[in-house]
Amino acid sequence: MSTVQAPPAPDARRWKALGVCLAAGFISLLDTSIVNVALPSLERGLGASEAVQSWVVSGYALTFGLALVPAGRLGDMRGRRQAFLVGLALFTVASLACGLAAGPGWLVVFRLIQGTAAGMVAPQTSGLIQQMFQGAERAKAFGVLGTVIGVSTAAGPLAGGLLIDAVGTDDGWRWVFFVNLPIGVAAFVAGIRLLPRYPAAGKHEEFDLFGVLLLGAGVFALMLPLVQEQQWPGREKWALVPVALVLLGAFWVWEKRMGLLGRAPLVDLGLFSLRSFTLGALISLTYFAGFTTVFFLYALYLQNGLGYSALASGLTVLPFAAASAVGAAAGGRLVVRFGRKLVVIGLGGVALGLLGVMAAVELVPGPNLGWASALPLLVGGIGSGLTVSPNTTLTLTRVPVHRAGAAGGVLQTGQRVGSAAGIAVVGSVYFAHLANHGRTDTAMQLGLLSAVGIIVVALVLAVADLRERQVRPEPERAAEAVGSGAGEGGTEGAVRPGA
Repeated sequence: MSTVQAPPAPDARRWKALGVCLAAGFISLLDTSIVNVALPSLERGLGASEAVQSWVVSGYALTFGLALVPAGRLGDMRGRRQAFLVGLALFTVASLACGLAAGPGWLVVFRLIQGTAAGMVAPQTSGLIQQMFQGAERAKAFGVLGTVIGVSTAAGPLAGGLLIDAVGTDDGWRWVFFVNLPIGVAAFVAGIRLLPRYPAAGKHEEFDLFGVLLLGAGVFALMLPLVQEQQWPGREKWALVPVALVLLGAFWVWEKRMGLLGRAPLVDLGLFSLRSFTLGALISLTYFAGFTTVFFLYALYLQNGLGYSALASGLTVLPFAAASAVGAAAGGRLVVRFGRKLVVIGLGGVALGLLGVMAAVELVPGPNLGWASALPLLVGGIGSGLTVSPNTTLTLTRVPVHRAGAAGGVLQTGQRVGSAAGIAVVGSVYFAHLANHGRTDTAMQLGLLSAVGIIVVALVLAVADLRERQVRPEPERAAEAVGSGAGEGGTEGAVRPGA
């Protein structure tokens, strides 16, 4: 087992190093949504079939989700700086290869590699934040990370629309990938100079390869029918879900056995004894299931239902993206004071904003919908910023630093699974009504109502946690609020969110 070591004094360049992490995180998350508006360009310029288009989108999400936990654990063991730089270099090269792809098959292969590389980068970011920052500074850093998560996901359709409008539909899809190159190269060069060289916590620990295989097979079996829900007709695909549950159950038993034998597991199951981590991960999973489906639905409705261009469709979500950035920045500062209350307020704002978009679809159909939905999207964006950033801080605040990479991988795997599940569920509602009744307005409203229902589940979890904290004795709540800080798993300098 690893020896617990106290990290060195805070690096004077830690905020610049955070900028490197955020730049890499931005392009990797941007690629989850920017490709959606480029699908017509792919079909025209590369002759991509519907199956290829599906794999360009869903294959990235699949390999992204599969890589997160093993990559996070590898960063914990061998060093997050090295894992981050390798993942960023691979992502940049894969982006170049995607843009130069000579045929649909090659594009799918390079897209799968790109997703794997993104999954290598993501958990190192949260782990490095845990290492570089303590106390209120850590909450602020996670606030900036929340800004990037919200903005990159929401800005994808706008960025893709701008690129395709500037370059043209024949080659516009290539520039959706080429745009990553200058950011990736600049971040890599800056990372070599700025990222801190902390000693690896588990140089002598074995890598749990069998655990990787079990978890990977379980996540693959769970995500595959979700990401292929529209492309695989019939109910047979859902037979993979019980297979996934069996594999994930076997993974849990195996990891527990590894812990009892004193060996290093892939995921420290003790993380789930931390109420803040377990509840925060559940809130994150359910929120992303509702949150990411909004952009999927809105792009479909505006472009296919109302005839918006890719650029016009992307511009309509600009209020959400801008407000999300503001909300996340504020959330990073306020979470120390308000804690879970902030998440409750944020989730309520998102639900209210989506209900406002539903009303706009009903009252102002047609080309003016973009203007009519601007205010509701603004409200929803602020709510999203107040949800993602504080919830990330509260979820990871008590996680020992030497397990931060694996914990971040678990958290983000839940986000990827939630996103895939939400798109499958909400997409099914939208397409089923469209196929049976042909009314895009009603299909859009029903889809949004489904998304609101999912977000309300996250809201119920947050409210339940808030009430439980209020009735517990003050000493227990104080102990719960103490997070990991100065030491490897210590409690000094932690964020102490209010109930």
